[in-house]
Amino acid sequence: MDRLTSLTAFVRVVECGGFSAAARRLNLSVTMVSNHVQALEDRLAVRLLNRTTRRVSLTDAGRAYYDRCVGILAELEAADELAVALNATPRGTLRLHVGTHLARFIAPAISDFVARYPAVSVELTIGEASVDIVDEGFDLAVHPLQPQNASLICRRLTPWRHVLCAAPAYLEKHGVPQSLEELARHNCLRYSHYPFGNDWRFTGPDKTDVSVRVSGNLVTNSGETMRLVALSGEGLLLLPSFIVLDDLRSGALRQLLPTYRPLEFAINAIYPHRDHLSTKVRTFIDLLAVHFARHREWLNPFDSASAAFARAVGEPSPSQD
Repeated sequence: MDRLTSLTAFVRVVECGGFSAAARRLNLSVTMVSNHVQALEDRLAVRLLNRTTRRVSLTDAGRAYYDRCVGILAELEAADELAVALNATPRGTLRLHVGTHLARFIAPAISDFVARYPAVSVELTIGEASVDIVDEGFDLAVHPLQPQNASLICRRLTPWRHVLCAAPAYLEKHGVPQSLEELARHNCLRYSHYPFGNDWRFTGPDKTDVSVRVSGNLVTNSGETMRLVALSGEGLLLLPSFIVLDDLRSGALRQLLPTYRPLEFAINAIYPHRDHLSTKVRTFIDLLAVHFARHREWLNPFDSASAAFARAVGEPSPSQD
């Protein structure tokens, strides 16, 4: 049998945890996958896998062999991609996962991408929470927070900050907070993926980092739910500027304590590997960087280039660093 195919079958059995799953991934029959692995073991005169009716596990020799095979297959794939990249434009399907409220920024970039490169198609999934892009087979994720998996590669696309705000109806009933400490006495609507939990963090007028412990009657992983509840006058909220800017411009929400700047975050392009990044992924990331640069006033109203935000919501421009 073809040795390269046998190597690939062996690696996929290990990665998928069994012959049936590997067969589905390789689009081969279970018998064919089993024959390939058996041919490999016969050639080496070494048992690579322990097989039972319930599971497949590596022998000591199999584990060492697997580690080397993974490297060999990765190098072959990288060589193929490099050869193609030298003479071809992006092609194939780009599987993309994007944070829910970034869709408005991603859509124009996707339109631009597929118009420039007709050989490319995009499979887009939208969600609030981060995903395991390796296990779920995504080429790229674009999210407003860094992933918890430190092995993933992050490319910073643009900075952004939250905005502390509330509806006029809430402020008329409960008063306008005049200090950060007063937030602890208000009903604060909280986002369950906020990285600091119930401690809302800011940079104060004196450039020092400060925080306040808040509480309230709503915790959710949906930024849109928080926004709608806040618009009905039920509490204060800390949400990204790109979610609430239209409401601030219309007066449906009012920015609070503008001299306290929420901590800066970044919208990141997240992908599994830095080396030999496929042409379609690298090209799309570069295009995203250009598109996000056009939206700085939406994404980071405190940036020096975004004084238009302060004018739009009727607040004095914050002092610059």
